[in-house]
Amino acid sequence: MKKTALTLAATTALVTFAGAALAQDKAFTIGITQNNVGVDSYQTTYEQAFIEAAGANDKVDTVVLDAGGDVARQIAQIEDLIQQDVDAIIIWPTNGEAVIPAVRKAKQAGIPVVVTNSNIAEPGFDFVASFSGPDNITQGRYAAEIMCDKFKAEGTENEAQIVQVSGQPGYTTAIERAKGFEDRLPEVCPNVTLMETQPGDWNREKSQQVMEAFLIKYDDIDGVYAGDDNMGVGALNAAKAAGRAGDIVFVGATNFAVGYDAMSAGDYWGSIYQSPVDDAKAALQTALDVLDGKDVPFLNYFDTPKITQDNMKDYTKPVF
Repeated sequence: MKKTALTLAATTALVTFAGAALAQDKAFTIGITQNNVGVDSYQTTYEQAFIEAAGANDKVDTVVLDAGGDVARQIAQIEDLIQQDVDAIIIWPTNGEAVIPAVRKAKQAGIPVVVTNSNIAEPGFDFVASFSGPDNITQGRYAAEIMCDKFKAEGTENEAQIVQVSGQPGYTTAIERAKGFEDRLPEVCPNVTLMETQPGDWNREKSQQVMEAFLIKYDDIDGVYAGDDNMGVGALNAAKAAGRAGDIVFVGATNFAVGYDAMSAGDYWGSIYQSPVDDAKAALQTALDVLDGKDVPFLNYFDTPKITQDNMKDYTKPVF
């Protein structure tokens, strides 16, 4: 299925990042359709890192697409990549359930699919060569441990009440991070009460509004868990405006630069360190390994350690 120079010249909408001297008979064409590059700095940095990694590899030509958060658009992009007869497809799903039929079509066309960052729903696993990304369940569990450890240090583990700002409904990462947190918290801090969960849709402004509503509804909030730091800082901003931030432990996942800065300022306790550059490079390498016939694990996770105010000096500030 390798593309010849003639085929590549005839392919429309192809964004090529290989050098002019590339030996085309040795190059794989890999198409990627991403979730929504414009929604946050993580996805923007991921795209830049992916393009740079592909450009540095003389085995790769790429078709880089973005669904803009629209699942119908992403399905159409997958079908277009199938029509272009690319060698592999990388997909960052906008919705883990809805993309399954399109992924099945790719499998039927003999095109391996690598899912990146956020997995598709389990019924689609049979149609996927590998998932490359973070273990979101583990991230949620780590976040629960970070929060519980802080409550124990403060002596509030038997009375703390918390709220959760989750990610976009239907989005696998949001579901898994919430599940990991909700399953682990009662194991480590059984007397902490999770009062309510509302979605922040990965959006800082919406998360601030969600937190404003929580602050009106609940007189006593001891902790906030957010599905990523972008939302966590939105919640922090609402608490600051209400004069209640000092009473609340803020914990997120995916440590953004704004989260790192808030930790440095002493306003935000902890998060999970996750690099979009590592994420992008891992997805590209996973696709290449699949195409090279290597034994690739279905769940190909990269490490995402805990980061708090206590150990943040061991980690560089995120670039996103």
